[in-house]
Amino acid sequence: MEERADDSGRQRVAKVIARAGLASRREAESWIAAGRVSVNGAVIGSAAVDVTAQDRVAVDGQPLPRCERPRLFLFHKPRGVLTSHGDPRGRPTIFELLPKSLPRLISVGRLDFNTEGLLLLTNDGRLARVLELPATGWLRRYRVRARGRVTQAALDGLRSGITVAGIRYGSIEASLDRVQGANVWLTFAMREGKNREVKNVLSQLGLAVNRLIRVSFGPFQLGELAPGEVEEVKTRTLREQLGPRLILLSGADFSPPRIERQASVVLENDALPTRRQDAGRALPPHKEVHKGEGRRPERGKSRRRRRPLRGKRR
Repeated sequence: MEERADDSGRQRVAKVIARAGLASRREAESWIAAGRVSVNGAVIGSAAVDVTAQDRVAVDGQPLPRCERPRLFLFHKPRGVLTSHGDPRGRPTIFELLPKSLPRLISVGRLDFNTEGLLLLTNDGRLARVLELPATGWLRRYRVRARGRVTQAALDGLRSGITVAGIRYGSIEASLDRVQGANVWLTFAMREGKNREVKNVLSQLGLAVNRLIRVSFGPFQLGELAPGEVEEVKTRTLREQLGPRLILLSGADFSPPRIERQASVVLENDALPTRRQDAGRALPPHKEVHKGEGRRPERGKSRRRRRPLRGKRR
């Protein structure tokens, strides 16, 4: 975990650049090494430099933008999209789908290329790190479609954890919801979320996952958020859901203002919805979702869906 500022309020300059929303901390360190960063008019060549709020930090001669309060967004990641800021192979990424009016965001953890569902995005790197740690205790819940057959007794055995190919996976709550032809629908809930955990664990039970949807992350739910759609969690809701412990661990400072940005042009792919404003959905503070919430309707059943806004100014 990143270090906290000392009593004098001094922080590493790369962290200050990252929290200003210009780049990740690693990118900021590369800018420093390239001589692009100055402090009080003097170019620095090392990231091991601490600054205070009184110091003047500039990148390429331009002062840093005002610091913004921590913000959190719920995003419905579609299948076939990377959780990445770029891909050497040219595959689409989630950040290409977001409105240009949003601040620079990073993801809280990742979802695989063909995994869909709820992904949390934030403008605060330290907050993202705290939320994705298993020690935080936030439950991640998934709806899973897999080819094969399994018994509830076999799923109950996952509560004590399982080792697959030398990797130990912690306690998993799993239930068999229904059988659909050659497939079964399951609900999975875990707190670790290791790489390909659901697929690896179910493979050990003789099942092949062919659809994976994350329906909740901690107190936040996917609900009726459409694929490609993003909505912001209200600041008051975010503070309530984090609680004093996580606010302290993440160093979240809600005193800076929220910076308004001009909305950019509508996305080229008009089939993708953009966002709703300040409609962050969450359960009452410190409570988890109930089993089955966020499920998609069965075939033949309809569900009313709100029409998403597109490119609307705030």
